[in-house]
Amino acid sequence: MLARTDDLQHLTLVDQHVAFVDRDPRTGATPLVFLHGGAVDHRIWGPQLDAFPERRVLAPDARGHGWSSNATEARLCDDVVALLDALGIERAVLAGISMGGATAVDAALEHPDRVAGVVTVGVGTSEPVFEDAWALDVFAQWERAAAAGDAEAWLGAFMAFVAGPRRTRADVDPAVWDAVEAMASHTLAEQVVVDEHGVPVPPARPTGVTDTWSRLSGISVPVLAIAGAEDADDHRRMAERLVASVPHGELVMIEDAAHYPNLERPERFNRVLGDFLAAGGL
Repeated sequence: MLARTDDLQHLTLVDQHVAFVDRDPRTGATPLVFLHGGAVDHRIWGPQLDAFPERRVLAPDARGHGWSSNATEARLCDDVVALLDALGIERAVLAGISMGGATAVDAALEHPDRVAGVVTVGVGTSEPVFEDAWALDVFAQWERAAAAGDAEAWLGAFMAFVAGPRRTRADVDPAVWDAVEAMASHTLAEQVVVDEHGVPVPPARPTGVTDTWSRLSGISVPVLAIAGAEDADDHRRMAERLVASVPHGELVMIEDAAHYPNLERPERFNRVLGDFLAAGGL
């Protein structure tokens, strides 16, 4: 299920080392860049990397994740564009889960000439709005665990999003659960460092882009928002708000999946993404 790491490529870009997968069939189709969510890494796109052989497919590790540099203050959307620059790619479709989807939206706002289309999964923008009691409680648990340096509690809180608020671990395919847990455990072991005050420094997240919700009407490219029907209510509401705020937005709900529908329902996910790319002539 997880992508292998034996074909990772590596580049040094200004202030960071970036690891990425590059499937390049040397065709003229618009490249597709997959951006992972927080605490996981490029491997989450295992079911998608070889599903679009007609186009170049990239899947980088964001800074502070996977095999890229440790977290520092930076705008993740700028990191994506720096990678496109290094590889000589003029425009790409950006598809991201959670943090990665927020990064894709940020890139469309800040670097509109570099983005041909946006696909988000379980997210709205990099300025999320959480109001639901379940999500607020999970985030509070996560923050307390991070502040206490409690790796087991940190991982436990994070994994709640794999099942979502209306399911339990028993409702999730064990292969999906184990895959997400393996990636988050790797992030904990390799990327979460302790600063000079003894406080754990969490993985990077999208920062530095503001007024995102009010600027969405300026995104002219097609936007597809995918949400798992079993995801947290806030994540689904933000996806709905995103497509209602852009000129060319489409929402697709995937049943029997929570925050990672690309892993839980890969065939459905790939078909939805392929249809979006074809409909937009991307």
